[in-house]
Amino acid sequence: MNHMEKKLTRIAVATVRDRKLEDIVSPEFGHSRTFTIIDIEDGEVKNVEVLENPARNIAHGRGPIVGKSLADKGVEIVFTSEIGPGASAILEQLGVKIITTKAGQKVEDVLREYKLVKQV
Repeated sequence: MNHMEKKLTRIAVATVRDRKLEDIVSPEFGHSRTFTIIDIEDGEVKNVEVLENPARNIAHGRGPIVGKSLADKGVEIVFTSEIGPGASAILEQLGVKIITTKAGQKVEDVLREYKLVKQV
């Protein structure tokens, strides 16, 4: 069996509510209310969960806390519209790819735009 088959990719999108694939991209990473975590295998969505921002009530330094939390959950790619230097440094250090995208887009549209799914 080819090791590229059945590759599961875990993606996190900084989002504003708890609407899963219908949610929209948040304008800022560390201040996002939620993170929509999506498991994709062979171009199909296999699982979607919503994580409340674990650092939401912290005054400063949210980004690195959130970045570490997402990496600990096995996230490989993060989509966000804006990300600070602390968060991007920790994500890069932990091997998580960061892709910046426009705020206000639906999560499902982002997945299609970046050709991560065949269809949602």
